[in-house]
Amino acid sequence: MTFKYVFPIVLGIRALSFFLGKTYNGIIRYTSSKDTERIFIVVSLGTLALGLLNILNYFFGDGSFVLPLSVLIIEYLASMFALVSFRIAVKLIYFEIKNSSSDKKNIIIYGAGESGVITKRTFDRVSATKQNVIAFIDDNSSKVGKKIEGIRIYSKAGFEGLIQKYDVDSLIISIQNLSREKKDEIVDMALKFRVQVLNVPAASSWVNGELSYRQIQKVKIEDLLGREEIKLDERNIKEQLYQKTVLVTGAAGSIGSEIARQVASYSPGRLVLLDQAESPLYDLQLEIDESYGSNFAEVVVGDVRSEYRMRQVYETFNPEIVYHAAAYKHVPMMEENPSEAVRTNILGTKVCVDLADEFGVDKFVFISTDKAVNPTNVMGASKRVAEMYAQSKNATSDTKYITTRFGNVLGSNGSVIPLFKRQIEKGGPITVTHPEITRYFMTIPEACQLVLEAGKMGSGGEVYIFDMGPSVKIADLAKKMVRLSGLELGKDIHIKYVGLRPGEKLFEELLADAENNLATHHPQIMIGSVPQYPHEEVSRSVQDLCDSHTKFNNPSLVKKIKKLVPEYKSKNSIYEKLDKKESSKKAIQS
Repeated sequence: MTFKYVFPIVLGIRALSFFLGKTYNGIIRYTSSKDTERIFIVVSLGTLALGLLNILNYFFGDGSFVLPLSVLIIEYLASMFALVSFRIAVKLIYFEIKNSSSDKKNIIIYGAGESGVITKRTFDRVSATKQNVIAFIDDNSSKVGKKIEGIRIYSKAGFEGLIQKYDVDSLIISIQNLSREKKDEIVDMALKFRVQVLNVPAASSWVNGELSYRQIQKVKIEDLLGREEIKLDERNIKEQLYQKTVLVTGAAGSIGSEIARQVASYSPGRLVLLDQAESPLYDLQLEIDESYGSNFAEVVVGDVRSEYRMRQVYETFNPEIVYHAAAYKHVPMMEENPSEAVRTNILGTKVCVDLADEFGVDKFVFISTDKAVNPTNVMGASKRVAEMYAQSKNATSDTKYITTRFGNVLGSNGSVIPLFKRQIEKGGPITVTHPEITRYFMTIPEACQLVLEAGKMGSGGEVYIFDMGPSVKIADLAKKMVRLSGLELGKDIHIKYVGLRPGEKLFEELLADAENNLATHHPQIMIGSVPQYPHEEVSRSVQDLCDSHTKFNNPSLVKKIKKLVPEYKSKNSIYEKLDKKESSKKAIQS
């Protein structure tokens, strides 16, 4: 056939196939792989139709091909290439015009490994992010000077030069399993030049194995304070908890709720969650139900101070393991309300400890605090009394009583970090009690993991102390949070020193003066050599203390606590005069 007959036939078949395949319906600037797939199918079907026409004309027509086979193949490939490349070109031109380089923010990716390449491609794929990757930084000297997808790799020493050459907006840390110390070093390097620091999450949290640019978030202060990943003996913990009835008191609190989550992951036979705070307990119930089914956990609204209610709980569920996290923990509030500290922290613990013995609980794990060490406030002293009672009970009971101590928990209710975040959001000032005050920090999951591990390894009577790492100066913590927020201290926001609160220490301790620590098989868990006391003596004093709380005579109540805990010395408190009177009395007697 001549060209004047062939061309209309080819054009007609192609037009008909495009009409039936509706390739014209797609919006070109949103072209995706689905559009390419549709074009492939439509063009292929059109070529098959032309091939069929060739066969029909050859056998039933004039014995010739409408299109030679070579021309048919070339036309097929040319049509595919032209249609796909046209759409991609239009899309690229559209976004290049819409997001001109002047509108884009320059970013640097720290880490030129697989995760770094995936991070770059994530931003390339989503043009609306308006991010322009200008460089990689990597500690591997063999990579420095090379390019990945057209982007040069620099050493860490080249960071300052990149800052001077480009207006860098963000540094993205893409390296997986980066140590806390290394991450802190990178963050300090970026903040020195007021560059925002973002973090690529662990690959295990990517959506269907694919990184979303929305998952790349600002580095949080918690990322820089937590310890290195804790290695647990998962097999032994599961062996202890599997198909057991576990009771968690204070389950609606920061620590109790995380213990509940972690215990649930080890498939207990029954998980009993007890708290008097109705709303947060309900929220925890919904969370556990969603993850493990509606019949997995038993939720009990109850007060550990009520022996009647707690007896009902022990009789009904007969727990084999108890994690006792219920407590009042706010230092200034307990300083003003010592009778409530006695009722909850001492009486509540006594009730649970005694019932655990009566009902044959295998293990009772008491959650204590570093504020129980050389206490300077009512809260810490009340927890020390509770420690003494649980430890002394161990000598007279078949139940194994185990105590765990740790310091401040990042993100827990009432902790300093949420407070600083709220103050920064409001524009300040950030209130710090003292320029030199320091604290130990641990994340909630880390603390609870160590509680489970200590509970497993304990044979009864131990006071376990967790390695909290180096203490952190609170003023430095506040300054770093300001810088992480992209603000300038002294210009955008100020720090205000307000003085130590009642009962507050400058420096927390993990061991009392008379205590030492012993190593365990776990490098982050130690056993404190804590003085032990006869149960009868402790029980008598504790009972007297619990009977006295109803009189609401605060000085008298605190005096009795001081007698029971001789190392308790009040600081910045109205109860300091009790110590002075006692010192004067001893001086006169001597």
